[in-house]
Amino acid sequence: MARSRKRLIEGNEAIAKARRLRTSPRKLNLLAKMIRGKSVSAALNELAFSKKAISVDVIKCLQSAVANAENNHQLDVDTLIVAEAYVGKNITIKRMRPRARGAGFPIRKPTSDLTIKVREQPEATD
Repeated sequence: MARSRKRLIEGNEAIAKARRLRTSPRKLNLLAKMIRGKSVSAALNELAFSKKAISVDVIKCLQSAVANAENNHQLDVDTLIVAEAYVGKNITIKRMRPRARGAGFPIRKPTSDLTIKVREQPEATD
């Protein structure tokens, strides 16, 4: 008999994950901090004009979260905010760089995970 698990997201939330992004978690966290707590349209604007190369993948993940909210949870796209955006560390690819006298120098190529959760902001009643 299967045990029922508690649902991790609420009814007014949607989530999207991007895994194995080829950048360090420290660099990716700068973009995650930049969009956290903002409306989706403002976050997409900031990412579109960001100079960081990884912002293209962050835009894809954010658009995926919006699409999940619209298609899977029937949420209103215009009222969505970025509730959470957090970064996790994934595997590190290890390579060797040849150096003088037969020596090798290690190269570490870090990868990261990005999770974006969008939430429907309740309408403000005046």
